[in-house]
Amino acid sequence: MKRNFSSFFKQISAMHAERKMRIIACIATLGGLLFGIDTGVINGALPYMAAQSELNLSPLQQGLVTSSLTLGAAFGALIAGQLADRYGRRKLLFYLSFIFLGGTFCCSIASNAPLLIVFRFILGLAVGGASGVVPTYLSEIATEKLRGQLVAQNDLMITSGQLLAFMVNAIIGNLLVNTNGIWRWMIAFGMIPAMLLLIGVFFIPESPRWLIQNQRLPMAIKILRSLRDNRIQIKTEISAIQKSLVQQQPQSFDWQLLKSPVVRKTFLIGIGLGIVQQIIGINLIMYYGTTILLKTGLDHHAALIANIGNGVISVIAADIGLRLMDHWTRRKMLLSGIGITTCSLAGITWCSVQLSNLKIFPFLIIGLSMIFLFFFQSLVSPTTWVIMSEIFPQQIRGVGMGIATFCLWLGNFSVGLVFPVLLSSIGLAKTFLIFVLTNILAFIFCDQVVPETSGKSLEKVQFELRRQAKKES
Repeated sequence: MKRNFSSFFKQISAMHAERKMRIIACIATLGGLLFGIDTGVINGALPYMAAQSELNLSPLQQGLVTSSLTLGAAFGALIAGQLADRYGRRKLLFYLSFIFLGGTFCCSIASNAPLLIVFRFILGLAVGGASGVVPTYLSEIATEKLRGQLVAQNDLMITSGQLLAFMVNAIIGNLLVNTNGIWRWMIAFGMIPAMLLLIGVFFIPESPRWLIQNQRLPMAIKILRSLRDNRIQIKTEISAIQKSLVQQQPQSFDWQLLKSPVVRKTFLIGIGLGIVQQIIGINLIMYYGTTILLKTGLDHHAALIANIGNGVISVIAADIGLRLMDHWTRRKMLLSGIGITTCSLAGITWCSVQLSNLKIFPFLIIGLSMIFLFFFQSLVSPTTWVIMSEIFPQQIRGVGMGIATFCLWLGNFSVGLVFPVLLSSIGLAKTFLIFVLTNILAFIFCDQVVPETSGKSLEKVQFELRRQAKKES
């Protein structure tokens, strides 16, 4: 009887701890939602702001307006990684929420292209900071069992933010027909979730791993007691973290650390994954989906509505990806996803050459785009974010994630900048052919370099990377 009661209370305790972690994840991933909104809103807003009666943007200016946010995100990720290691994950999220709020407001009132580019760059600092800090924070508060799901939840929130932006764009674009400055209302919508993040940060704890690293053990124990279901688990986890910290001296990042084979290897993997995620071509669809559909012959209002389909597919796929994390290995998800995205882009290229004169052409492009989005968002995107958050040593995890995310955003910036120029100069088919080739390169890299991290503690991942690096050196 006593055993039954004991088992019952342990189960209740475990459910309470898991529920609390999921609530914390929902608040922290508002940063992911804002990431999605601020990158997705440009998809529908760009054709309006590019009009002669508005900002009269050239193809190069369209690329700069789109990619200035991602350039800012690159530097935001780099700076935020160091600040997160120095001041803590939670405190940095608090300050990022202010930049989200102020940057969105300034973008919505920009009077010309240069100002909009500058304000989008500033907003990008927050987007990039959140893109690195949120997965790091989630990986550090989560248990081994929930880590994949909680980090992948951030990816679900990113795609949800993009869908929300597409829906708001479509609603505003169809309700406020012939209204001047319609794009300003599309952008201003992002102030609402920014305010929610600002309030929500007061209700989440600091990362216990960061606290232990900074000799604040009593506070870490207090937080872990609310996030774990038994004291033995807490003692084991603290012991593993402390042992890992001793093995990973020094305590702050120094470029001399790159002389270490294991640090070089983790940076190669992290930076490579960041670049891979972007050269696959996801943001051809997420940033320029409306522009691509206009090129196929759809009118503007129809393109805005059709683009919601892309957002819906992305959210459904991200949710499926989150659930697959418990059943498929990381490498299986990653390699399967890249294989299918390569085929999808090859299909778009072929259709653009052979079928562009047919009435069905726009619908074929929509269908292939949705296939691409589904498998990227369910298999590739969540897996890259999860692995990037898992591979770096605790003492340089913030900086490591920041540098990897910096490279991710540089890739994002490059794609966002060159796509409209390529589209106007060499056409749809040749532009997509270039990205078929980059997908093939991405597959080769992931197959040869990326390790398996499923079902392993962060400390075990580090141990295996150290052992492998010693064999290779």
